[in-house]
Amino acid sequence: MQAQTCAMPPILIKMNIQADVTGQENKKDSLTESFLQYFTVDLATTPAEKESVYKIRYHVYCEEFGYEPTDHFLDKMEYDTFDDHSLHCLITHKSSGMPAGCVRLIPAAEDENSEMLPFEQACSENLDDEFIQGLNLDRKTVCEISRLAVDGTFRRRSCEKQTRFGEQHAMDYTRHEQRTFGLIAIASFLATMALTDLTGRTNVFAMMEPYLPRLLSRSGIIYKKVGEDIEYHGLRAPYFGRTQPTLDNMHPDLKEMYEIIYKKIKQSYADLATTAS
Repeated sequence: MQAQTCAMPPILIKMNIQADVTGQENKKDSLTESFLQYFTVDLATTPAEKESVYKIRYHVYCEEFGYEPTDHFLDKMEYDTFDDHSLHCLITHKSSGMPAGCVRLIPAAEDENSEMLPFEQACSENLDDEFIQGLNLDRKTVCEISRLAVDGTFRRRSCEKQTRFGEQHAMDYTRHEQRTFGLIAIASFLATMALTDLTGRTNVFAMMEPYLPRLLSRSGIIYKKVGEDIEYHGLRAPYFGRTQPTLDNMHPDLKEMYEIIYKKIKQSYADLATTAS
């Protein structure tokens, strides 16, 4: 499915969001304050939270883009065999309670012959094997980030009808609120970065559409392309990055957001570990 092109909003470099304050002069909020005024970022641990994740994915991957057939998911929730042992993050719009975005972290099996990660299955003939083998990775430290999606309600613009990242103007939101919608995808990514740190899965692979690495690079987040472009839920290629360099190079505005998200995810992850033990 061919996506309409539209320039991504420059939201990640030295960004301040202008707030409208009744009875006062306008003031500048930090990126983090503005986003977290309208959204929560959580580790999805309950059945209801995971259902919200799967419903976002169904809306985006099945209904909107047709990447997966709708008749395979009669309950209107898109999921696969990796979900049972994945960690899921969910972003929720506070005032409406609507699920807005999601992403998952899939830990690699210690024995790649028992179960390969999705990118290994999809790109078996298109990977830069020499580079990846040269990394000499312990699979206990490896994961894949996937199924990053933003519900269409929060990214509609006239020129972005086929893009999963962006802002939305059709509904009755303030301009200040609308300007934070483009951060949903980035906040999802930061949530999985927190999970890579907490789980020790700090060698990270992801299948990315061409514009996502460019978007991330604007904020100092650099991922290396480690394979050829293939048709995989749209045109995508495998990328690799490490958690610590990502955090070290992250723009200060995003680092502030990351640290707050990290604290929230850390507590939820600790609670999950306690429940499991």
